[in-house]
Amino acid sequence: MEQLLAVTLQRGPPKWRWIVATLFMVSQVPGYAAQSLTDQQVSVVSQRLAEGASHSWEYGTRAEVLLEFNAPTYSVLYSSPVPPPQEVPSDLTSSLSNVFAIAHTIVANRSISNGNVTGPQPLIQDTSAGDPASIGVAVLLANWTGQRTVDGLDYAGAARDQVEFLFQDVPKSVDGAISHRMSQVQLWSDFVYMVPPFLAYYGVVTQNQTVLQEAYNQISLYRKYLRDTSCNNLWKHIQLGSSGQMMDIGNAWAAAGMIRVLGTIQQSQYAKSFQSQQKDLANWVKEIHGGMYPYIVPGYSTTTPIIRTTFLDASSTALLASTVYRLSLLSGVHTYIPFAEVSRKSLSASAKGSNSISASAPSTTSSLSTSSPTSPSSPGTPGLLHFSSDGWLTPVVDPYSYPDPGQDSPEGQAFVLSMQAAWKDWVSDGSLGANSSPRGMKLGTSVWIASFRRCVKLFAMAVTLLTY
Repeated sequence: MEQLLAVTLQRGPPKWRWIVATLFMVSQVPGYAAQSLTDQQVSVVSQRLAEGASHSWEYGTRAEVLLEFNAPTYSVLYSSPVPPPQEVPSDLTSSLSNVFAIAHTIVANRSISNGNVTGPQPLIQDTSAGDPASIGVAVLLANWTGQRTVDGLDYAGAARDQVEFLFQDVPKSVDGAISHRMSQVQLWSDFVYMVPPFLAYYGVVTQNQTVLQEAYNQISLYRKYLRDTSCNNLWKHIQLGSSGQMMDIGNAWAAAGMIRVLGTIQQSQYAKSFQSQQKDLANWVKEIHGGMYPYIVPGYSTTTPIIRTTFLDASSTALLASTVYRLSLLSGVHTYIPFAEVSRKSLSASAKGSNSISASAPSTTSSLSTSSPTSPSSPGTPGLLHFSSDGWLTPVVDPYSYPDPGQDSPEGQAFVLSMQAAWKDWVSDGSLGANSSPRGMKLGTSVWIASFRRCVKLFAMAVTLLTY
């Protein structure tokens, strides 16, 4: 059934993509209405992330989602000032410990990693020019909160070297787009999550509006190259130096990066002078939502909707949903909240016939465990439809071999935490947009019931179209 849905949404006319997606969302609502991950399940997801993160972007993504979930007032996605208080409150010391531990490990080892060079250099050696910058916010935060007085490491110098490396050493396109690779100019959609949020945070913390503006400029340039107007404004994964392809994980990365830059600007002292940039960023995120959600099969998204591969990807579904909640909170845009809610509930669903998993909502004040990575014998998540018995999200794209299907994906774990954190904040803010229809219309109970009853007939009609 899911493969048939995927084919329908990939090959059918746009009108039918919307109809089929909407109707199947309706059909899924009763089954998933009460489904949420419990605190214990979320903790297991976090433990698997801690065990699995071993690449530069995984360290950076883990640091970011730990901020979002454990210490939201120190993230850029909460309604609190950026930069945050320099003195860490006593009740957040434990919550921030893993973030500071990541920054400490990276900065303490960067000289060895980079061959003991001096001057401009990445935070960690990598064939990617952009991925190391993903750790930059954690490093800046460590410096801002005075971690140097604890361990003697030069966090400010490490962050400065990373910025200068991007501006001086990394190749660029003719119009100034910083390459995501060192070997040749290549623009990857992932870059938007890795580099612009770091540049934006650096600009705010150092009171450098030029660097803050450059964060916006890079997003604008990447959108110019990667957005495909002939393909519902979806972003290609790679341009320049390699053939472009559509990847929903790339679209989700880009949307999440733009959300972080939007949050940084909005909560900073430069909010008033960067109003047009904020408006653009919000519109560009919504643009990606509008491009992606017509291809969503309830629960997850097709990995490459244009290439028409058949496997589904839960990791990008989780990250994309997080950006919907965040756009609702930051800009009051609730258009795709119903899609995000169906995705979240689907990803949290119990396996058929299983009664072992609680469907109760998690506490909106709980935090993830800040303990060290656990052993493989630690508790898992038995009975969940989209998680393995030991807590890994499934099905996922292979993070090391796009666009192949994979198994254990640390970034996928991070995206689940990002979705949960965004959802918690959205619920705390009043769950605005929860009662909207997928097309932004107010639907009463009777309309939903009527739509559900028509589901089978209309789906049969959609399937019939495939025979022509």
